[in-house]
Amino acid sequence: MPLKDVRAGQRGVGRTVFAGSKVEEFQLEILGVLENLGPRQSIILARLSGGPLANTGVMQGMSGSPVYIDGKLVGAVALSFPLSKEAIAGIRPIEDMIRVVPDSVPDRAVPDPPRTIASSPARKSFPVGDARIQEIATPVSFSGFTAATLDHFAPQLRALGMDPQQGVAGGGAGSDALGDPKQLEPGSMISVQLISGDMTVGADGTITAIDGNRIYAFGHRFLSEGSTDLPFARAEVLALLPNLQSSFKISMAKELMGSITSDRDVAVAGLTGRRASVVPVKITVGPRTYNMRLIQDRLMTPLLLQMAIFSSIDSTERNVGAQTYSVRGQIDFDGGGVSMNTVKINDVYSGDIGVSAQAAGNVASSVQFAFQSGLDTLKLKSVTLDITPLERKNQLQINDVLAPRTVHPGEEMELTIVLGGANGQETAQRVKYRVPVGVPAGTLSFTVADATATNIFEYQSAVGTPQRSPQQVLGLLNGLRSNTKAYIRIWRPEAVFNMEGRDVPDPPPSLALVLSRAQVGQAAQANTRGAKLAELDVNGMPGFIVTGTRTVQVEVKE
Repeated sequence: MPLKDVRAGQRGVGRTVFAGSKVEEFQLEILGVLENLGPRQSIILARLSGGPLANTGVMQGMSGSPVYIDGKLVGAVALSFPLSKEAIAGIRPIEDMIRVVPDSVPDRAVPDPPRTIASSPARKSFPVGDARIQEIATPVSFSGFTAATLDHFAPQLRALGMDPQQGVAGGGAGSDALGDPKQLEPGSMISVQLISGDMTVGADGTITAIDGNRIYAFGHRFLSEGSTDLPFARAEVLALLPNLQSSFKISMAKELMGSITSDRDVAVAGLTGRRASVVPVKITVGPRTYNMRLIQDRLMTPLLLQMAIFSSIDSTERNVGAQTYSVRGQIDFDGGGVSMNTVKINDVYSGDIGVSAQAAGNVASSVQFAFQSGLDTLKLKSVTLDITPLERKNQLQINDVLAPRTVHPGEEMELTIVLGGANGQETAQRVKYRVPVGVPAGTLSFTVADATATNIFEYQSAVGTPQRSPQQVLGLLNGLRSNTKAYIRIWRPEAVFNMEGRDVPDPPPSLALVLSRAQVGQAAQANTRGAKLAELDVNGMPGFIVTGTRTVQVEVKE
């Protein structure tokens, strides 16, 4: 039924699941049409009744429930009034939803711009009189995660328009086998499987319409991804939970059915019988091993991986008090279909509180950087992590650096790095460096720093440079230093320019003029970074993190 034929006072029926997988009807009365709430968008306002709706109101999980008048499909339940005493819903017109084309994921010649949680749009809401009607929150069911994980990441999930619920999922799709799409009908529940396996994350909604192997659902966006590739499963409702703020369905994912391939403003659409691309992840913490499959998504995959690592550590070990985690493993990428490319992980994290968050964030940041590069050909293939916990604080601080006051070109000099540990214990590491022949007279600086500070020095300009190939991205990630060592950066206080992530120290005057005009912001940074002559490693102790930074200056005399 086209929107122009909808009138106030018309009555109809809706279809949704209240228990199990049985699609049941509820009644509705059209209250009117809210025209042009958004750009070329109108919403039908309706009062719902029947079944449990008098107690629950409009529930999370009803998004996409189809609505019919005289047997004709009008649209989908998509919006509601927060804290409303009545089940009054906003209906998304079906003529808007079917404009979303759920074709196979295209190979985009021009990659999408990088997205972050901060830049992602929140749920839409529209003023209606003194109240506001807003898109129904997508209930996201978590199973196998600790309570601390949801508390820590809830703000980021809510910023994406999700409502995280702990322990309301009976489990995710148990296998990769695809079920019979004949089990689906308009009004059936589906669960978009963000994670499946030992940990599960499912986002629930309802199918509005089925056209051959195409399905239309939700009546609003999920993540506003545009073209995407997210596995979805048939879901069964275990119970309904009335809530003063927002009632929701408690559901359980069953067989995988296909893939959501389009996530647009007015609907999500997908194809049954299509297998989505997922990423196998294996995390071992002490004696426990967690196996799961993550979606392949620029925005969500790094966040979901971070949550999985955080929960794996949190469920196995205490999160307060002296603790150390040694994290080893690898992240495998497909670098444009040519070969497998591996980023090695070998770091130690130590402290008294929040160490699991630091470890999870640092590992996931490599995946995030790769995905935010904007290269569609760079795909994540697998993640394998082995985390060893210790109930003590294994941390070394760079306390001092000793060096001669003067040196001559061609001479070998010795640096002594003093590392301090627990209870005031100190250890000294000696490193020799031969000053190159031809180095001009003047000041030579030796900065001894931990991996974090050294990486920032090296990559602050490279990160701001557009990455032109998967090999360039992976080369940058593999160049990140392990935090189990200290690093000596030998440099001179002179301007250095950057071209495609590489330093160009002391260029000819004509080239320096061109670079300074092209890199105004970076040229200002260059004077603080200086021109690097060499870098040396300083070994710490096995299983210890090295922190801190110290700089000494040596006068080069001819």
